[in-house]
Amino acid sequence: MNTYDHDLIRFDAEGAASLPIATEHGYVEHDGARIWYATYGAGEPVILVHGGLGNSGNWGYQVAALVEAGYRAIVIDSRGHGRSTRDDKPFSYDLMTTDVVAVMDVLQIERAALVGWSDGACTALVLASRIRRGGRCVLFRLQHGPERCKGNHRLHTDPAALYQPPPEGLPRTVSHAGSLRRIL
Repeated sequence: MNTYDHDLIRFDAEGAASLPIATEHGYVEHDGARIWYATYGAGEPVILVHGGLGNSGNWGYQVAALVEAGYRAIVIDSRGHGRSTRDDKPFSYDLMTTDVVAVMDVLQIERAALVGWSDGACTALVLASRIRRGGRCVLFRLQHGPERCKGNHRLHTDPAALYQPPPEGLPRTVSHAGSLRRIL
C-alpha cells in the first residue's frame, strides 16, 4: 500500500499525521524558556523547524518518512509554540536559533541537515549561515529574503549556496499556501 498522499486527499480530510512514538524527548532550559524536543529513529540527524504559529506536530508525515529512510528526525517546538514556553523577550530569529543550538548541544549534535518552513526557514538559514551548525538545508516558504532573517548579524556565507538539493534519499518537501502539505 502506498503511504504517500501525493494528491493531498488524506491531508485535506485529516490534517497532518500524528508524530510516532519518540526515541527520546524532553526539555532544554535556555535563556528564560523551556524548549521541548523529540527525536525519532537513528542515523544522520535532520532537524525540522516549523513555521510561526505551528508546532512539531506539523511534521508527522515527514518524521515517519525520514525514519523509514534511515535518518534521525528531530523536532523542536519553537519558543512560545507547542510545548515550549517563553519569557517576555521579543521573538527574534537569532534567539530562536540559539534555542535550536541549545537542543543540539544537549543531544551532542555538532551538525545536522535542516528542514525549515516559513519562520523556521529563517531560523534554519541563520543556523546554517552564521552559526555554521547546519549541513544541507531544505528551506521553503521563506517569508523574508536572507537580509531580513539575519537579525543584527551579518551573514558570513552567500545564502544562495544554502539552496542545494537535499542529500540522496532525503525526502523532498513541498508547501502550498504557507502550509506543509506532502513529501516525496
